[in-house]
Amino acid sequence: MHWITAAAVLTMIPAGLVMTQEGLARPVQDALFLFHKNLGTLLIPVILVRLAYRLTHRPPPLPETVPAWQRRAAAVSHVMLYVLLVVMPLSGFVRVRAGGYPIELLDRLGFGPWIGKTPKLADAAQALHATAAFLLIAVLAIHIGAALQHALIRRDGVWSRMWPGRG
Repeated sequence: MHWITAAAVLTMIPAGLVMTQEGLARPVQDALFLFHKNLGTLLIPVILVRLAYRLTHRPPPLPETVPAWQRRAAAVSHVMLYVLLVVMPLSGFVRVRAGGYPIELLDRLGFGPWIGKTPKLADAAQALHATAAFLLIAVLAIHIGAALQHALIRRDGVWSRMWPGRG
């Protein structure tokens, strides 16, 4: 679940950043919006399953060599990641639906909009989505940097815990 989520999120970030740029060719922008909205929709159940799994399965303990401050930083960053991984697709969903736009995957599956067109709600959700996106990018940069530090510098076994069957 970690790597499915990581691949999807690391694909969604550049798509989300590029699709909102001025001067982008309309067909490219439309394709990126379509991709971003529908992958975000698919991510909601993946993230919820991932969160449920994390709440019912504790990760293996960190090696004793990891300092206490790094343990606390890891715990805080993981909580932030989970919160942001829930906020991002939900705020995106609210922004799109309250903006009166389709989510093609859900529409094809027969799901109603659930939210009527509400411009003020769409604007608030868009602001939340944009703020959370930059927070997510920052926390991911720290998370990836810490993982690489454990893999390449400390070589303390933390990196191998992230691979299936090796935790």
